[in-house]
Amino acid sequence: MTPSEFTAKWRQAELSERSASQQHFLDLCALVEHPAPADVDPTGDTFTFEKGAAKAGGGEGWADVWKKGFFAWEYKGKRKNLAAAYEQLLRYREDLENPPLLVVCDMDRFSIHTNFTATPTVVHEFGLDDLADPANLDKLRAVFHAPDRLRPGVTSERITADAAGHLADLAEKLRTRGHDPQAVARFLDRIVFCLFAEDIGLLPEHLFSNLIEKTRTEPARFSKYVGDLFSAMAAGGDFLLQNIRHFNGNLFTDGAVLELGTAELAIIEDVSRLDWSAIDASIFGTLFERGMDPAKRSQLGVHHTGRHDIAALVEPVVMRPLRREWQEIRNVVGSLLATGRKPKAGESAADWAGLPALTGPRLRKARGECASLVHQFLDRLARLTVLDPACGSGNFLYVTLQMLKDLEKEVILFAMDNGLGSFLPAVGPWQLYGIEINPYAFDLAQMTVWIGYLQWTRANGFGVTQDPVLRPMAANFQCKDAILDLGDPENPCEPAWPRVDCIVGNPPFLGGKLLRRELGDVYVDRLFALWRERVPRESDLCCYWFEKARAHIEAGGCRRAGLLATQGIRGGANREVLRRIKETGDIFFAESDRPWILDGANVHVSMVGFDDGTELQRTLDGRAVPAVNPNLTGTADTATALALLENCGVSFQGPSPKAAFDIDFAVAVGLLTRGGNPDGRPNSDVVRPLVSAVDLVGEGRQLWTIDFGTLPGEQAVLYEEPFAYVREHVYPVRSQNRRASYAEKWWQYAEARPGMRRRLHGLSLYLATPCHSKHRLFRRIGAEVLCNQATIVFARSDDYFFGVLHSRLHEVWALKLGTRLETRPRYTPTTCFETFPLPWAPGQEPADDPRVLAIAGAAKELNELRENWLNPPEWTRTEVLEFPGTVGGPWSRYIDAATVHEVNVPGGGTISVGTVKYPRTVPRDEAAAKLLAKRTLTNLYNQRPAWLDNIHRRLDAAVFAAYGWDFGMTDEKILESLLALNLERAGCQAPKTPTP
Repeated sequence: MTPSEFTAKWRQAELSERSASQQHFLDLCALVEHPAPADVDPTGDTFTFEKGAAKAGGGEGWADVWKKGFFAWEYKGKRKNLAAAYEQLLRYREDLENPPLLVVCDMDRFSIHTNFTATPTVVHEFGLDDLADPANLDKLRAVFHAPDRLRPGVTSERITADAAGHLADLAEKLRTRGHDPQAVARFLDRIVFCLFAEDIGLLPEHLFSNLIEKTRTEPARFSKYVGDLFSAMAAGGDFLLQNIRHFNGNLFTDGAVLELGTAELAIIEDVSRLDWSAIDASIFGTLFERGMDPAKRSQLGVHHTGRHDIAALVEPVVMRPLRREWQEIRNVVGSLLATGRKPKAGESAADWAGLPALTGPRLRKARGECASLVHQFLDRLARLTVLDPACGSGNFLYVTLQMLKDLEKEVILFAMDNGLGSFLPAVGPWQLYGIEINPYAFDLAQMTVWIGYLQWTRANGFGVTQDPVLRPMAANFQCKDAILDLGDPENPCEPAWPRVDCIVGNPPFLGGKLLRRELGDVYVDRLFALWRERVPRESDLCCYWFEKARAHIEAGGCRRAGLLATQGIRGGANREVLRRIKETGDIFFAESDRPWILDGANVHVSMVGFDDGTELQRTLDGRAVPAVNPNLTGTADTATALALLENCGVSFQGPSPKAAFDIDFAVAVGLLTRGGNPDGRPNSDVVRPLVSAVDLVGEGRQLWTIDFGTLPGEQAVLYEEPFAYVREHVYPVRSQNRRASYAEKWWQYAEARPGMRRRLHGLSLYLATPCHSKHRLFRRIGAEVLCNQATIVFARSDDYFFGVLHSRLHEVWALKLGTRLETRPRYTPTTCFETFPLPWAPGQEPADDPRVLAIAGAAKELNELRENWLNPPEWTRTEVLEFPGTVGGPWSRYIDAATVHEVNVPGGGTISVGTVKYPRTVPRDEAAAKLLAKRTLTNLYNQRPAWLDNIHRRLDAAVFAAYGWDFGMTDEKILESLLALNLERAGCQAPKTPTP
């Protein structure tokens, strides 16, 4: 019996409790595929109607139905008090051996009360019309088949994680014993499917579990019987006098069985006790893949992406147009059945409510038209095809299939409720296509979607009638590279993607700078050569999937696509693929910044849906917008912002070492205080403190570095000890670097940033900010300090400039034009600063203007308050280091003038050298050191005390006043205003300066 048949029958029944309850219960048995009491237990010892019991407090009572160890069930007449029925069960539950579930029902309503020892009572309630919901039907199944699934705290996710964990241990044992990892994965795929098939009734009851139990100490017998079972499932037939259905689907065509030991059989026995019908296929694929693939085993136990997150992309890309089409059909059907005609423009159900019902030939004709419309839509659902071109273990395809099946069921029930006939479900895995390069995931993806399909079919009351149960999917799933076909290595080409209706998926993320390290030079060179006209070299790997999907749509091979991307796709070279999408089609959906789980790590991603421009509705971050820009904004298209000549040459990324130039404090002091160089120059010319992003906003690491700047080798070698250190620790790495310039100038930082050094020369201070940081923070840095590649430095340090950069206006702009690494926004000189229009062009701000002075004053106070908080004087002391330093070198501002003297340089000329007296702030004692370790800018801004908030508000107000803008502007208005000013400054419109 199907849920719709059960509901239709009992919705109309008005029989009394005595007349109807037993027939109602027998129909429930048919609904959940459970034998009736008399069929299971003719004696009534364990499962019976009218189970007698002594009431607590005296007297005799009856449970209308009782199943030992499962439930006690009490009926009441329609619309009677179910609370009274529950109280009745409570009165004699002990005499019924305290069953884990107490159920009360009035034929219209079901109320399931958990009754597990030492757990709180949880009540699951639903009505007759709610049986169409698979979750409710699954609860009824649990009452009859597996009460533990309703035990508080036991969830499908927990069962899934337990199953995957056990199987991962088994896989590791088999690999350790020398079995081929891929053979292990394929064998366990088949074991998993057998466990699942048994628990949903596709294999005879307890067949696989009994097989394991009877052979657990005899591995050879286990191998023989399991091999025989696999063979029977491959073609159908007898196994141990049981009729085995024909499964096929390629899963059992190779029936090879691995040799197991008793310890390994014990693991299989343990997992066989789990309820495999409750496995959550939306996460099982990911968890199982981590255990099967040795390269991913380290991800076991970490987070995973669930159905809700995947559905957030599938819904707008695949389902939204289908739901829109179905709603239009429902409207037409409603009008036809009510009026005998199709609706006029703008009409809805309210317009024909209350009209006399159609009868006779008019009704038959209307129903015929309606049935045809429904049939056409169901046929459309059954023909819709979906591709995931990086399908992994099949999670996106699984969720897509579930959502299509849910819509199909809604249509079928609608047809039945409106007398349009019965339709059989036809949507299935055969409509799904996948491309996956990882062989472990490739095999698993197909099993994942089949498990999901069979689960849905059972949970929704539709029997699995097809023969064979599974279908071969070789034409649908391909184990190959999705973006580079190296079948002919000398002539790489683009792999063909199948023609489908929709593309969804999560292509791999890999930053452009990491491609060679992870994929190898040969592969990357061929990839760049093939895609050079369409994808910039600096792009993330996921961008190739975006471009391939765009081209597929342009060529008519697909209608719509929705892909995940690194959050960085909004900016830089990555954004080029979104710009190309806008040129040949359009972006109709985007989430610009969404938390996600990637390989077990918390990251931020962007979701993008696009087509050929046909879709007219556009949504961004959950709201309707007129357009979605290539940088995934919906108002000001900040992607059109231009670099301002006035800002160029002010900000730079710090030097990048590509080897171990860093030294600790003790080594640094030794080098600084020792001299003896042949040209008389002190080592302090090339030994300096080092600051990275973590030092700017976290606990300072007190690292130093050897920095030869842009010195040629013949000069660098004259600094004997520093050069010797670099030769020992740097040369072995850098001399092997694939870049010739890095290998040839191995003593220099790989990217020495000569332009930055020229602009900083002669300055005593400059500003720096982390490239990646939760909070956008700036700090003043002494000229003697080298900020490395994890920082952005500015060749200015004045209070006014510091204040503007620290304002909300600049932060909003930088967040939008930058990108993101995991949860940390990324700041770049080109997109975040060079495009940012300051109130006045740099260097042109009037020094005595009250607006400039207000910004400078607030910024000065902010800096002083922060520095005092970071290093309270009562917790610190000043320690002075003394060592030789060159006048005009990095330590000039600390040289004692009284100690300066001239030193002759070989070859002619002199240099001025004096004693550097470098004051270092250090903890006063060990207790103070522990307290200071918590005093970081990140901690300060996480806490954001009132004093910090107040000074930032004062600073913001001053900066807004300098622009002449309202302090209460929204972020969207800020972006619009700054973009307009950017374009004006760039010469796109008549230049203007802000007015007070």
